[in-house]
Amino acid sequence: MSFHVVHPDQFAWITREHAPGEPARHVAELSEQAGFTHTRGNVWRYEAGAKGRRHRHPTQEETFVVLAGTLSMYVGDPPERHDIPAGGIINIAPGTALQSVNHGAQELTVYAYGTPPEDAHAELLDPAV
Repeated sequence: MSFHVVHPDQFAWITREHAPGEPARHVAELSEQAGFTHTRGNVWRYEAGAKGRRHRHPTQEETFVVLAGTLSMYVGDPPERHDIPAGGIINIAPGTALQSVNHGAQELTVYAYGTPPEDAHAELLDPAV
């Protein structure tokens, strides 16, 4: 097929591992469902106070599009905080350390995509926050 349509009610939300009592992150993995061949894409929901793991991808460029809330992205080494509001984007070059956090009181929703899609897991780093 030359196109795919995925509606939000078709998202299969997966809750990522988190410590007891910590706010959770939820991901809808869309790459296969949307038929991506050259990119990898996910929609993320961060509960208020939730944070991702600090990491870096050796070959994958990542772009984050904020759909709702404000994304706080800690980028580089040492980490520098950048706040991206709804409607904004941040693009991270391969090999750059990053950690995403929702410091807000409301849920954060972000569409994240990377290219080229990596088969290996990212290198995990010590947290920035």
